[in-house]
Amino acid sequence: MSLSGGKADKACLAVLEYYPAQKKLFLTKVEDKLKSEPNISADLKINEFVEQYGNQSESLTMDSPWEQPLCMTCKLKCPGFEACQQPHILWMWKENSEKNKQKKPKKVFTPYTQRAVEMYLAEHLEEKFILNHALGANQAPLLARAHFLQRRMNMNLVEAYPKLTLWRLGRSLGIMKSHLRFHRHAVGGDASRRSILHALSEQGVVFLYDQDRKLMIENNHAFEAFLCALTGFLKFKKQTEPRPSGFPKEESWIDFPKDSLNWRKIWDEV
Repeated sequence: MSLSGGKADKACLAVLEYYPAQKKLFLTKVEDKLKSEPNISADLKINEFVEQYGNQSESLTMDSPWEQPLCMTCKLKCPGFEACQQPHILWMWKENSEKNKQKKPKKVFTPYTQRAVEMYLAEHLEEKFILNHALGANQAPLLARAHFLQRRMNMNLVEAYPKLTLWRLGRSLGIMKSHLRFHRHAVGGDASRRSILHALSEQGVVFLYDQDRKLMIENNHAFEAFLCALTGFLKFKKQTEPRPSGFPKEESWIDFPKDSLNWRKIWDEV
């Protein structure tokens, strides 16, 4: 699911079906008509759509956090994060110190808006992936909506970052980096999405129906819902990166594909 603000009415969901015996993955549904009506919210429509697949689904993957930063749910007496000894705070201080060695002016993190995973993705991958803070101005409304929705969802939830999923997928398939970087752009983004979807289909990653391909080319939210679904599939196949050694166990994690995806191994493992 690619979520949007509750009043934006742009949320989209994509459904992938996997047939291990045939080694086939199908995009069977893309839903982009989850809009509010005078007496019916888009949230209700999302929950009803998800309930249709709940009993037969491995997981629901969304592009938004649904849990607040740990500092916002902590019940301990707060000494301030300068003196806090909780594992995630100590980890974030260590990360912050390493980052500030090469940066001026020096900055301090904000554990009441920021999560450890956002710091990790910005500094430890092959490129810098800068995410909005989970409770920052841009992301907080999405977190609130995701938290509200997940209370009725009786299934495994996975958090994804479509831009990073696409980057790792594209590298494994030899897709041009310009397409991977600019798929969201208002000018040229549709052409990038068309090339990416063509490569995924031609190289046998997933079967796409023409009407769904057309929708994803025209609508980036639908395209990113599809990327979220692919992330969930790769997690099911144990092809997403595990939490790094020493990463705080209580902290949220964002799932994304391994650096070197082996598609032959993915299809051979049932």
